[in-house]
Amino acid sequence: MSEEPGFVTVLRGALHPPVREAPFWAVQAMVVVIAAAHLAVDLNIPTSTGVFPAGIPVALLVVPVGYAALRYGLAGSAATGLWATLLWLPDLLLPHDEGHIGADSANLILVDVVALFVGQRIEAQRLAHRRAQQATSERLEAEVRYRHLFETTSVPILVLDDQGTVRDANPAASALFGPVLLGRPAPSLVNACTAIEALSGQVLVLPDGRDYRLSVVPLPNNVGGSGAGGSGAGGSAVGGSAVGGSAAGGSAVGGSEGGSEGGSVQVIFEDVTEERSKRRRASLHAAFVVRAEEEQRRRLARELHDEPLQLFLHLARRLESLAGAPGVPEAVTKDLDESRLQALDAATRLRDLARGLRSPALDQLGLAPALSSLLAATEEECAALATDLEVTGTAARLAGDVELGVFRIAEEAVRNAVHHAGAHRLEVALDFAPDSVGLTVKDDGRGFERDRAEQVGSGHFGLMGMAERASLLGGDFEVQSAPGAGTVVAARVPLGAGS
Repeated sequence: MSEEPGFVTVLRGALHPPVREAPFWAVQAMVVVIAAAHLAVDLNIPTSTGVFPAGIPVALLVVPVGYAALRYGLAGSAATGLWATLLWLPDLLLPHDEGHIGADSANLILVDVVALFVGQRIEAQRLAHRRAQQATSERLEAEVRYRHLFETTSVPILVLDDQGTVRDANPAASALFGPVLLGRPAPSLVNACTAIEALSGQVLVLPDGRDYRLSVVPLPNNVGGSGAGGSGAGGSAVGGSAVGGSAAGGSAVGGSEGGSEGGSVQVIFEDVTEERSKRRRASLHAAFVVRAEEEQRRRLARELHDEPLQLFLHLARRLESLAGAPGVPEAVTKDLDESRLQALDAATRLRDLARGLRSPALDQLGLAPALSSLLAATEEECAALATDLEVTGTAARLAGDVELGVFRIAEEAVRNAVHHAGAHRLEVALDFAPDSVGLTVKDDGRGFERDRAEQVGSGHFGLMGMAERASLLGGDFEVQSAPGAGTVVAARVPLGAGS
């Protein structure tokens, strides 16, 4: 609310007096009486007599002016002061200084100043009082509104004091934990051995068998229920849930007249059963797809090795045998040799394809030898690339799913470094810890913008596929990259993740 200039306020107040109020006209009549009496005295009683040396005192106007200020504020006092000044003009215009123009003018100015000052002060106090009443009214309305939300929301909400005991609870919380909640320690309700604040953000299974995510919201010192009086859920605390489109969002608004202690919190229990069920189904589906794909890879690799590859090798031996048979013309022998070489080349390509589908070293020797074989094959394929493998910790055979998942992440990262990053140096680190295995693939390639990472991956998985692999194994995945600064792919998987 913008402030008006002082003279505008005075003018507005003076031009809008309470003319519909009868007491206001009584005050103006008093001013008329005082002005008329003063004029009569100045006209009829000589100053030399000494009875009324300055007529009836102008200071008497302070009485009606002050009353008008107290009753009507600035509008009343300003209008009364202006009215008194106008009524005094005939007296001031008397000849031969019979109206005592000097003294009366000074007194009139003093009366007008008092009228404006007192009226403005009273007007300011009234404005402040109105604002306070409005704020109180709005606060009470907000408390009623939010109390209604607190009581009617289906989200269980508890209000705890600084000792962690329940001071207020909405009906949904009473239905979840039982009707007797006030005064009970909050950790006992969720079978926890720690303070409820430490559980914020965690998902717990509560007595109704559903999953709930806890949100702990600190409340200001003047917010929260006192627990004194009230029925069912306790005192007059107001919980602010279901505000702003979220069933468990928002903050609390408390409305107890007696105030509240510091350190109180509001605990919101958000039902995430459906969300977690969907997430579990999605994870199970993704795991099923990955297993099916790996099984398909294994089957194709085995079939390529057992049938087409053996057929090409057998064909190469038959061609070699035919070329060495007696009586075969030299031109035919030359063609047979070329055909034999083509059959051997096809067999080599089939062998490489089978190894790409499923690394024999991974199944037979484990993760570290499989990565070493992968890097050796990569250097052979790309002569301009130098690779290095560093293994820390005690290398050991891991669960099949863990070895396969980490190997696929490394395989995709190496493929990206070769085919997309244009790297010249590739460093792979494998860390065997007692409870996890870590993988880091670092290249000196061209890098990319991190916010477009999902567009960078190639092959079957890409960066999203690597992240999904790590997530399915219960691990963590991180990519660090910037244009011209290379890329670092890091993953850590718990050893208990495999099956």
